[in-house]
Amino acid sequence: MKLFFKKTLRILILLFIILNVIAFFHAYKFTHFSQSITERTKSPEKLSAFEKIKIVLTGVNNPKPKGTKLPTQKFETFTLKSNKEIECWSIKKESSKGTIILCHGYSGEKSMMLDKSDIFIKNGYSTLLIDFMGSGNSEGNQTTIGYMEAEQVKTAYDYLKNKGEKNVYLFGTSMGAVAIMKCINDYKISPKGIIIECPFGSMYQTVCARFDRLKAPTFPMAGILLFWGGVQNSFWGFDHNPTEYAKNIACPTLLLYGENDKSVNKDEIDAIFKNITGKKKLNVYKNTGHENYLIKNKTEWTKNTTDFIFEN
Repeated sequence: MKLFFKKTLRILILLFIILNVIAFFHAYKFTHFSQSITERTKSPEKLSAFEKIKIVLTGVNNPKPKGTKLPTQKFETFTLKSNKEIECWSIKKESSKGTIILCHGYSGEKSMMLDKSDIFIKNGYSTLLIDFMGSGNSEGNQTTIGYMEAEQVKTAYDYLKNKGEKNVYLFGTSMGAVAIMKCINDYKISPKGIIIECPFGSMYQTVCARFDRLKAPTFPMAGILLFWGGVQNSFWGFDHNPTEYAKNIACPTLLLYGENDKSVNKDEIDAIFKNITGKKKLNVYKNTGHENYLIKNKTEWTKNTTDFIFEN
């Protein structure tokens, strides 16, 4: 009996070590883009069973996001020094009503925000598009899914305020929305208003969602992965909680969500919306997932965002 328990204990210890090694590599790939890989792993819905098993064991291919196009309007490129150096585009509108800072999502970069920028410019606003650290032409290959990026939002906001801009709005999608929420929570900035699309409720929930999409069990791997991701990036991932950040958001807020989102569930959105303390509005788009809302909802999205900005 004693020998049996010893063997069982050894097996459990070995299994624990293997799970931690797998989680360590997953966490690194999740938070560090690769300069050498050019092809991103397909979405879980398009993967075979074998490919899903391989990903669970080895992690995803995560190439560094690179810009695909330039603005059609006259623009200025410059770099801001934050906790990392970030590259920005400034597109100025003559007789501008204000400036909107656009913040991209995970594995995105600033050129992916140009379609939204074009609509804001058409309605009389200047825009400032930023590459978060690790993306586009900004420094490094690291991403912290909105945690350190919050300081970069603050840097862009301060840049505009120091230039004399009084009407600063913030727009963010997914990770960009989370970075905005954490920025307001941590640095107490007071934008004229914010538009946030599909922010996750907590870092743990978004990690679990990735495992769910692979149809892999979340326990205990999601927690172990989050632990190692925090260790590798010098923060406690379990405290990265936009639902809590929302309690310190008192500025006018427009929250947008797609009802078929498999990365963020409606309960997360409802909890965030409930906690926002200021003037707020929630719009839910039908037949829409975790994607660019303009593809399926351009007319509705344009009206929602335009009305919000004009009213605030």
